[in-house]
Amino acid sequence: MKTVLITGASRGIGAAAAERFAQAGYQVVLNYLHSAEKAQALAARWPGRALAVGADVADPAQVQAMFDAAEEAFGGVDVLVCNAGFAAQKLFTDVTDGEWRRMLDVHLSGAFYCCRRALPHMIRQKWGRILTVSSMWGQVGGSCEAAYSAAKAGLIGLTRALAKEEGPSGITVNCVAPGVIDTDMMAGFSADDRAALAGEIPLGALGTPGQVADALVFLAGDGAGYITGQVLGVNGGLVV
Repeated sequence: MKTVLITGASRGIGAAAAERFAQAGYQVVLNYLHSAEKAQALAARWPGRALAVGADVADPAQVQAMFDAAEEAFGGVDVLVCNAGFAAQKLFTDVTDGEWRRMLDVHLSGAFYCCRRALPHMIRQKWGRILTVSSMWGQVGGSCEAAYSAAKAGLIGLTRALAKEEGPSGITVNCVAPGVIDTDMMAGFSADDRAALAGEIPLGALGTPGQVADALVFLAGDGAGYITGQVLGVNGGLVV
């Protein structure tokens, strides 16, 4: 039985991914930072096959401890999903040094720390899957989201470079770039705003966390074994 570790798994895309991977028969390690109760409630749905572990992925020592806990429970991590992150809308000239650093530390450095810790096991067994969760803004840039766009673009670069480096070890590295997804990040939008957003999307609707999770499970599976270094847009045709 393969083990997947999903960062930022207590809500939204991460929680949907945990559910889909569990349904597909994986042992699931759910990382969380603030939402311990939600993560633990999710893990309780799959007794003996799921573990909730608190860690700030921006801290390499906490990442080390998280992987130690995962390995103690299930052995090495076979599939890593780097999903932890947050959104922030702000004029570029108003972004503080601390806000810039935190954005890069969580999205990009967090993925670096997790990949670095996961790879030795994958290399030893000559098999592994690394999946990063970027954003359409990492592909095209978003006004008032320069820091977020830069961090997500960095994930795409990391994905493509790591895919070339780790391919000879039987490890694939791919990226999913969601579009406008109906998560709690959309909670501040009115019904009219949501309808206007949906009207700009060729498929005419906001995406769901489950649709992104389905893409992640596919890329982790044997059927995607010859796909690496790719960015899969789950955006309803908004970015092509």
